Amino acid sequence: MNVEIIGIGSLKESYLREAEREYLKRLSAYLKISVTEIREARLPQNAGSAEEEGVRTREGEALLEAAGKHKNAFVFALDMRGRGPTSEGFAKQIEELSLAGHSTLVFIIGGSLGLSGEVRKRAGAVISFSAMTFPHQLMRIILLEQIYRAQKILRNEPYHK
Repeated sequence: MNVEIIGIGSLKESYLREAEREYLKRLSAYLKISVTEIREARLPQNAGSAEEEGVRTREGEALLEAAGKHKNAFVFALDMRGRGPTSEGFAKQIEELSLAGHSTLVFIIGGSLGLSGEVRKRAGAVISFSAMTFPHQLMRIILLEQIYRAQKILRNEPYHK
């Protein structure tokens, strides 16, 4: 299986980059995984709602362009308004997609203003890992951990709970 994470922004803090490297290394034993970073659109200070929507739209277009490189991929959009699966449910969903012939999964993480409606419409599933708000850079690490946990669950391998 191939997995691509497409997210707005880069990991600036060294501890987040180290966590990402660790999870990418662990995951390489189970699947082919890559991360694509999309440049954050600039938002003027004291921006209004129209300018915020413009940023969401521009970032959404860039995210969809990157996801479009995977023609038959199943796309997950991470959004607080999405369905919140359990770790076991998430693992089962990945397994079912694989059995249905989806060899590539794409996970999209928006920027600080969230995802555009167009990205949510393109997604086969909109999921949330929490009703709480997390920085999008940290969300990438949480996503990597959950993908790793799903691989361990699917193989009945031990993993801390």
